[in-house]
Formats: sequence, structure tokens, C-alpha cells
Amino acid sequence: MRILMINACHYMRGGAEMVYFNTAGLLKSYGHEVAYFSSLDARNEQTEYERYFVETGNIREMSLLRKIRMVPSYLYNSRAARQLERLILDFRPDIAHVHIFYGVLSVSILGMLRKHKVPVVHTVHDYRLLCPVNSLADRNGNVCELCKDRHYYHCIIKRCSEGIISQSIMVTLEAYFWKYIMNPIKYIDHFIFVSDFSRSKHLEFNPDFEGRHTRIYNFTQFSEQGESSSEGDYFLYFGRLSAEKGIKTLVSAFSNDKGHRLKIAGTGPLKEFVEEAAGTSANIEYVGFRKGEDLANLIRESSFVILPSECYENNPLTIVEAYSFGKPVIGADTGGIKELINNGRNGFLFRSRDRKSLESAIENSALLNDREYHEFSKSVRDFAKLKFDKEKHYLDLMDVYTRVRSITVPGYADKDTE
Repeated sequence: MRILMINACHYMRGGAEMVYFNTAGLLKSYGHEVAYFSSLDARNEQTEYERYFVETGNIREMSLLRKIRMVPSYLYNSRAARQLERLILDFRPDIAHVHIFYGVLSVSILGMLRKHKVPVVHTVHDYRLLCPVNSLADRNGNVCELCKDRHYYHCIIKRCSEGIISQSIMVTLEAYFWKYIMNPIKYIDHFIFVSDFSRSKHLEFNPDFEGRHTRIYNFTQFSEQGESSSEGDYFLYFGRLSAEKGIKTLVSAFSNDKGHRLKIAGTGPLKEFVEEAAGTSANIEYVGFRKGEDLANLIRESSFVILPSECYENNPLTIVEAYSFGKPVIGADTGGIKELINNGRNGFLFRSRDRKSLESAIENSALLNDREYHEFSKSVRDFAKLKFDKEKHYLDLMDVYTRVRSITVPGYADKDTE
């Protein structure tokens, strides 16, 4: 099968990109031909398909005047559509698997895929189809569902996009463009949600998703050499350092704690805040951005991974990766986190934004004896093998591709699946 993978950027920026690359690698390992479509960037991974990529700008780095000039292409990037058409005509995809398309590539690419009758599957990584800033959170990281009524001006009033009025206007205009002119939901044949929480939230906001969705958890690689059921001597946070991830609550819980060590890995807007905390608290250590084997070793040698999110998490790769090493998690009771942690049996939940609740969970985890910790470790490892297995993910994905093609491509049901 020829599969066209589409994402706003072609370098490892975050969780969506990890899924984008991992999915492509999985498909290629099973013999499928995969092409990529994305934007041009000096940080991109090398690919033969870069000649089709579209040149775009970074809205966050633009002056106000440039942002104003960029509005038409931000809403409908005709150049992206033309570049994609070239790739479609050359590659002749059987299906397109779209990840992040908004803001950079724009909804124009969905129209081009429809023009050429290419079936479209979309992995829903966030809440952008419901919320102009994609997180269902305001500029302070507080959960916000004011735009549930599809009156998106709330985003401008609250300056939800990083507190910047120009950015808030841009994403609000995009939301209204989708609402009144070109609704992306109508151009997507099937939605893959990576958590039950995300699926239920989308259906709650908009019934147009009904009948065209599947829940498939993210997957991970397993290595028996990588598994560690022994308890390390520190707690670990790894991921983006930003307000909605609960970094300030996490740091507060450990700042006056003399009995437990915390290591923090990652980068983001709160990097300086974390560096300052590490400089003043002997039990907090900031180890910078880590990836690959460096990150694997950090996870392997920890006791518990902590995910203190204050936003609606989807299917956090932090938990997926921690479980693959047999590491239990202390997680906030928000979003999709709750469906991955069985409180008191394979990890601990605490009330999101509640420092004392987090401190209590930390104390409970520290009270586990060796036998109990080993049972937690085995439980999360078994859960991961059941839910995050790559072979199961592949079979589920092929089932979606096959069903979508049988519905959208005349005569496909009578053909043999490659």
C-alpha cells in the first residue's frame, strides 16, 4: 500500500512528531511504501520527498505587519495545496494519514486530497478541532471550554494564544474560517483518537465525529534489556517545561522536601524557572533536554515517573515510554491520564493542581516495599504490552485503512489488500 504521511513539520518537535515518524517507520517495516509531505525547515530529517515540501513562516517569530500579511495563507495555503498536488500525481497514494495540518499547511491540503479522491485518515493529537489554541486551556493553562458553543471570540478576549493578542486573533480567524467556509471535519474520512477521553470530548462538542472514529493508543518499542523492575533512587519528570504541564506544582512539591530527589529533563518556556529551582533546592536536579539512550537510562534508573499535567492530556507518550521500562507513574487525574493509571494498584493519581495531593501521592509511592514495587512494575509492563504493542497497533491501523478505502474508493472492496 502507498501511504502518504502528512505533518506540519518534519523534525522531532514533540509528541505528534514522534507518532508521525514512528508510524511511518512501522508501516515501512511491514513493506508499505511511505511518502512524506510537510513544511521546509533547517531542522528537518532528510527525505527524498523534501522537494515537494512547502516554505512557510513561523507565526511566533513574525512582526505584527508580517502576521497581517500572512493571514490569507494561514487560513488557506494555496501554495501548500499546489505542492501537495505535485506529490499526489507523482506518488499516487492509496491513502493519506494526516497528523498536524493547521496553521502551517492549512485546511487547503484536505481540499486537494478530496480533489484527487485520496481517502483521508486523521490522528487527533490535540483539541484544535474544538479549540482555537488546541489545548482547551487559556493562556494561564487553566482548563477552558468557553468555545464549546463555537463562538470563538472568547479566545481573543482572553488572549488564549500565549497571552499575545495578534496570535489569538489569527487562530480565532482560522476557527471561524473552518466554521463558515471550509470545515476540515467534512474533508476527513476517519478520525483516530489516541484516548477514550479525547474521543468522548470531541463527540461531546460536535456530533459530526459520530460514526467515523476509532480509538488506537500510541505504541512503543519494547526491549527486554531495557526493562527495569528495580526501584531507583529518584523521581523523574521528562517532557515539555510549560505551565499546562504542571511544572510549578511539581517544583513546589519538591522544593521543601528533603527526603526525595527529583530529576527534570526537557525544555520549554519554563526552562529558566526550573534551572532556578534546581539552583536553590538541593533535591531538585535539572538535567536538560535528553533523548535516545540518555533518556532511556534516566527512565530506567528512576523509581517513579511523575506527570503533573494541568491540562487535558491525550495519550501521553511520557506514560507510554515509562511503562515500557516497567516504571510506574504518579499522574494528575486529568484527561486521558486516568484511563492509564489504576490508582493504588499500578501507580498513583492525585488531584491536578493540588500540591498537597501530589505530596501525598509521592509519600504513598515511597512507602512501597520491594515486593509491592515489583508488582507495580510488572503490572505497568503487562499493561503496556497489551495496550501499546506495535504489532497490535499495526493491525488496528490496517483495519482502519482498509475500511476507509472500501468506503471511499469505488471497487476497493473487491481488490486484494496489499
